[in-house]
Amino acid sequence: MRRTIAVLAAFGLLLALGATQALAAGPNTTSVQLLAINDLHGHLQPNTPGTIQVGCCNPVLTNGVQTGWAPQTVPAGGIAYLATWIKDLRTENTNTLTVGAGDMIGASPLVSALFHDEPTIESLNSIGMDVSGVGNHEFDEGVPELLRMQNGGCHPTDGCQGGHLFEGAFFQYLAANVFYMGTNETILPPYEVKTVDGKRIAFIGLTLEGTPTIVTPSAVAGLEFKPEVETVNALVHTLAARDKIKAFVVLLHQGGSQTIPAPVFPGPASQPDAFMDVNKCVNFNGPEITAIANGLDDRVKVVVSAHTHQPYVCTIDDKLVTSAASFGRVVTDIDLKLNPAGVITSASAKNVIVRQNVTPDPATGAILAHYEALSAPLANRVVGRISADILSARGTPNGQNAAGEQPMGDVIADAMLERTTPTDFGGAVAAFMNAGGVRSSLLFDQISGGEQPGEVTYAEAFTVQPFGNTLVVKTCTGQQLYDVLNQQFNNPAVGSNRIMLPSANVDYHWTTVGGLHVVDGTLSFDNGATFVDKATSYRVALNNFTADGGDGFTTFRSCTDPLGGDVDLDAFTAYLAAHQPLAPPPYDRIHKDA
Repeated sequence: MRRTIAVLAAFGLLLALGATQALAAGPNTTSVQLLAINDLHGHLQPNTPGTIQVGCCNPVLTNGVQTGWAPQTVPAGGIAYLATWIKDLRTENTNTLTVGAGDMIGASPLVSALFHDEPTIESLNSIGMDVSGVGNHEFDEGVPELLRMQNGGCHPTDGCQGGHLFEGAFFQYLAANVFYMGTNETILPPYEVKTVDGKRIAFIGLTLEGTPTIVTPSAVAGLEFKPEVETVNALVHTLAARDKIKAFVVLLHQGGSQTIPAPVFPGPASQPDAFMDVNKCVNFNGPEITAIANGLDDRVKVVVSAHTHQPYVCTIDDKLVTSAASFGRVVTDIDLKLNPAGVITSASAKNVIVRQNVTPDPATGAILAHYEALSAPLANRVVGRISADILSARGTPNGQNAAGEQPMGDVIADAMLERTTPTDFGGAVAAFMNAGGVRSSLLFDQISGGEQPGEVTYAEAFTVQPFGNTLVVKTCTGQQLYDVLNQQFNNPAVGSNRIMLPSANVDYHWTTVGGLHVVDGTLSFDNGATFVDKATSYRVALNNFTADGGDGFTTFRSCTDPLGGDVDLDAFTAYLAAHQPLAPPPYDRIHKDA
């Protein structure tokens, strides 16, 4: 009852403020501000990852001589800083709604994940989130847990770890295209209507249709994910005809990316085309989001997008399409103009970087401090040492080479193989790690809990590999291994190539000649000394997500004799402890031919 009264009071305040703003804006036009975020992933602390690229260029020096340009970055993110920026931006317009496009939770650092992402939901409540679409990671622990995030209550196994009853989200999650199989019932409401100055705006929230291919299958069993365009257009038609609603905003967990040309060296430091401008839409690459925007009813004027962790402000088919990067480092400030009939007549946006040069919000910061204190004994435990940065494809700098190899994923695969090589643990002869499960880098100078440079804490290791998957060893034929490696290219599950990371003994070539494919006769499990025989069977280590066909690697499902093992993070931290100081491996396992 207390929560209901609070929500009604807040809604009444919104209407009152809206009337004030309408007078300020004039009698004919209502200005509505949307503050949008996406892909927070429970990154509450200001140092995970803590930076974002803002431009080009800083000089790269080798032995005192400049040899190139590097991108400029600034400190950004942190939930208390995000709260300050959002609350300050709200002062620009009293008709303000705060919205999300999914993946607020899931794949989270330890301070949130240890408490089943309750800290993140509580922080979003503190910020004043109004409504959010669901992302694929909202399904990581299944629908019952997602509904607990919405409705509250203690975890069914771990109880109330935070020392108080978890009240759930004060904002509404939306899932317009996620149905219980064989029914017309969505798991959460498909839309939410907000009234501002007497004008109604329908927010429709949904996630990508391909979610079942990138989430552990058991987590989405019994669900049906319907096409995005068909779902939205049907709702727009119904809401317009039945409820006379004329303004529509879509909160969609699908996205694209800008492709910024590399800076030329030698050349001037100020090279406009080489700047990562969070407010541009340079060489936009996103066939799925582009097709969706083109297919949506023209009454949809704004698409708040997500999933790719990239910043952009685009216009596609006369629709504003935005994304606020990831991890709370950017907030999109959207301005809508509605005419007296309630139709959106214009929409514009700017991406605002959440710089760490403001006073962090005390109320939201107190939530983080509470959970940091509870998690500190585990989070700050040193589990290993590295001799230099071990990079992933996420963050700046990007550690992925042209062949798709990234050192952080290679190290994880090495840890998987070392743990599963003994016969009683599976007898694996090779290991493969899915790229989507590699969430961060290990940085030599990153200090998260008072450790020395080069030391790796449990929290840092957890941020790299946060899903809690288990290791599985399966028997696959050589032919199946070639087949599954070829599933890496133009992967329908992710709309692009998705290269798995192999253990150190694996060696193979792939080529673009005649189409993307792994070259026959090049796959080896002994560094190229002999080649994998297609008729022979091999024991291969995977995580349970990949072993069950996740990320579109469906061939792994037909491999046989599965043997379950350790939690992947346990294998990873054991490997770090056994190989101190661990050096970044070279890029020598996957070879891309011309």
